[in-house]
Amino acid sequence: MRLLSLLVAALLLVATRPVWPVPPIPMVAAENFYGDIAEQIGGPEVEVTSILSNPDQDPHLFEVSPSVARALSGARIVVYNGIDYDPWMAKLLGAVASRDRQIVVAADLVGRKPGDNPHIWYDPKTMPAVAAALADALQRADPSHAADYRGRLERFRRSLAPIDAKIAALRERLQGTPVTATEPVFGYMFSVLGMQVRNAHFQLAVMNNTEPSAADVAAFENDLKTHKVRLLVYNSQASDPVAARMVKLAHAAQIAVVGAGETEPPGKSYQAWMMSELEAVDRALPH
Repeated sequence: MRLLSLLVAALLLVATRPVWPVPPIPMVAAENFYGDIAEQIGGPEVEVTSILSNPDQDPHLFEVSPSVARALSGARIVVYNGIDYDPWMAKLLGAVASRDRQIVVAADLVGRKPGDNPHIWYDPKTMPAVAAALADALQRADPSHAADYRGRLERFRRSLAPIDAKIAALRERLQGTPVTATEPVFGYMFSVLGMQVRNAHFQLAVMNNTEPSAADVAAFENDLKTHKVRLLVYNSQASDPVAARMVKLAHAAQIAVVGAGETEPPGKSYQAWMMSELEAVDRALPH
């Protein structure tokens, strides 16, 4: 009887002992659109720090601060773009050692190499691959919530269906349409829409912070003045005098102009951001 009483007392003690909450898994994303996906998949089980999140900042001019190194030192999972878009991240990861840290490089997931267009978040294949890789990493880091991560991954995949439908509808209507851009930010989306992109040399020069050749500038100007293109897309986050002049010429020639950013806008999910960009193209090129 005494043994039974002691057992009951022990069980009561265990039952009344406070249960301390498990701290969220620290994650770091180089760009806020990858951070958004990490939050969508991780839910309340994660705490995400996104490094590049200012839509008014040119990502190419970013300078690393001590706070970034501190965030990385405690991160269990890190996600970044790769292919020289964010080279500072690879350097920091090499300098801040961690045995149990998992790293997701978006470019590696979709087979992109240095020299390819680095703006891979505009490629519809990229985010599903990143989301799946993050779900796998989270399940390894936190097996007790594996079913939650799988469920959120499936919801994320379903949430992309309206974007895929919008792309299909625009491609059917706009395939072959001649367009141009000041930089290849929107390049992957142009490709899936089947549009004919002109002035590639000019775009690469501006992206690489070099002066476009006189011939490339002249060809771009001629395309606008003679209406050889129906749309110009410019980088809404980067300032370049030559590119700004092309935007001004496009307006003067009554060529449609649309901005494309390199940072997810505040208050928008990745899905809403991509849909808004597609809708802007739709409005700029009416039936």
